[in-house]
Amino acid sequence: MKIAVSACLLGHNCKYNGGNNRSQAVLDYIKGHEVIPVCPEVTGGLPIPRIPVELRDGKAINANGENVTEFFRKGVEKTMEKLAGETIDLAILQPRSPSCGCKQIYDGTFTKTLIDGKGMFAQALAEAGIPMMDATEIPEK
Repeated sequence: MKIAVSACLLGHNCKYNGGNNRSQAVLDYIKGHEVIPVCPEVTGGLPIPRIPVELRDGKAINANGENVTEFFRKGVEKTMEKLAGETIDLAILQPRSPSCGCKQIYDGTFTKTLIDGKGMFAQALAEAGIPMMDATEIPEK
């Protein structure tokens, strides 16, 4: 099985704050499978660390009010191109992320308010028919 995984879940320090979201449950789940780490935000040219971003009206807006949608679009496009030559069986994504959230995302007000929706990369995966789950759905061993 070939699994695309949000790089932060693998322990890569690519989060907006320079840290990661390393998940032992994810690491255990993917053992023995081919893993493709992905971070569309970094792939799109955003720095580590970076100003937090939320989606508002289909645009990626950072906490300073700057529109960084083009970085997100470029990152999604490049990441989907990277995955295009692969047969991806599953994507395991970071919850609530403006790129990778596949069930809920923050509402764009920077008040920690969640809404149902997908991040830009998760939306592209859905449109490509690639099954996905967020890290909280991994069964504990």
